[in-house]
Amino acid sequence: MSMAGTAVSTLRPRVSPLRYPGGKSALYPRLRKLIRDMGLAGCTYVEPYAGGVGAGLGLLATGQVERVVINDLDPAIYAFWATVQSDSGWLIEQIRKTELDVNEWRRQREIYQSADTSRRSELGFATFYLNRTNRSGVLNGGPIGGLDQSGNYKIDARFNREGLAERIRILSLYSDNIIPTSQDGIEIIEKYAKQDNTFIYADPPYFEKAGSLYLNAFSPDDHTALARVLNSYADRPWLLTYDNVPQVAKLYSDRRRRKFELNYSAHRVGKATEIAVLADLLPEVGEGWKVTSS
Repeated sequence: MSMAGTAVSTLRPRVSPLRYPGGKSALYPRLRKLIRDMGLAGCTYVEPYAGGVGAGLGLLATGQVERVVINDLDPAIYAFWATVQSDSGWLIEQIRKTELDVNEWRRQREIYQSADTSRRSELGFATFYLNRTNRSGVLNGGPIGGLDQSGNYKIDARFNREGLAERIRILSLYSDNIIPTSQDGIEIIEKYAKQDNTFIYADPPYFEKAGSLYLNAFSPDDHTALARVLNSYADRPWLLTYDNVPQVAKLYSDRRRRKFELNYSAHRVGKATEIAVLADLLPEVGEGWKVTSS
């Protein structure tokens, strides 16, 4: 589908409505190149640990991939993506009319904390509201500017109504090509790794600061189980990203690992060095990736 007439850049399109700590939208050009180099243009792109899906939705909106599987075990994140996919008009209406103040923030937080999945759209919007009004987008954090709104930035600082409504409108054009699911990430990997014309990008909860950044943090056993599955599909097209810690080299000692830099806003400002693990099938990556043997 053509994106003519929209403001989306083909260099690094910004179509995800969510803010995410450590979000990987900046990897869009590198993922695009990998997919093209493997002859997988028009494939199904899968994120087993989706979050904001910044890169994946950019690939969809620019026609690099045919569909995007957005999987998140967190029922609240799933509720948001399911609402984007099935009830975008209602979501846009809420974005345009809902008050941006601490009283409304408290109300939306109650909806979010109740986690009533039978009211999926309301839960999805509450999740979105907190993501856009909380510091660094952390759902269990506090509002920008504080409860007394005495900070330099106020609660509406990251809630550009028209800009966010436009992102939802753009995504609504691809509703048939967005597949939201809420399963264990390993189940999704095992399902799609066996299918042809599929690319998996796994960005699981990291080792460090995981408890403060992710609602579904990983235990050491979870990291080990993920490595066991991905290593068993080394001949399939997948890319994994992690924080730069020694455990990654131990779990993926037989795979190529490449360092890359990423800008962060949550908990620290500046660049962070992270690790990408490449399945054997992937071509060698070039500029912006550094070889690591540790």
